[in-house]
Amino acid sequence: MSGSRSLLQFPAVATATLVCFGISGAAAQSMPDTENGRYTLSPAADGMIRLDTRTGAVSNCSNSGAGWACQAVPDERAALDAEIGRLQAENGRLKAQLDERDQAEANRTDKALPKSDSLKKADPKVAEGERKIEIPLPSDRDMDRVMSFVERAWRSLIDMANRVQKDVSGKI
Repeated sequence: MSGSRSLLQFPAVATATLVCFGISGAAAQSMPDTENGRYTLSPAADGMIRLDTRTGAVSNCSNSGAGWACQAVPDERAALDAEIGRLQAENGRLKAQLDERDQAEANRTDKALPKSDSLKKADPKVAEGERKIEIPLPSDRDMDRVMSFVERAWRSLIDMANRVQKDVSGKI
């Protein structure tokens, strides 16, 4: 009885309490539930925006005649995450290929570079019981000599063609 008496003595407090319970009860029924802090709600023009703090999914919630309904917002994050994953995998694969190529090139360079004078003829090497002949590549000096010879031969051919043309045109 003393409990009801105290409520009657303080009608403003009782009214405020009932109003607060009524509003919070109505708000809990009319707005989407936040499930112990899992969801964060933000007001939007046509309702609320709900963010799932565990998954990062975003939903647009609106109050229809039947109650609140939340529709998932199309998420490009999954597509972006998939593309990032694909690019990271491709990057790793390309790095591995570069490492393999660099390793193969280093092995080939170690074998190809002569340890002695490059002008000295190398002795044929015997490998695995089979006789193999290594042919040294021409040096830059050798290549310059060949190019010079080819250029002189080409100019001689052009000069000879010009002389033949002059002789033919003079006789006609």
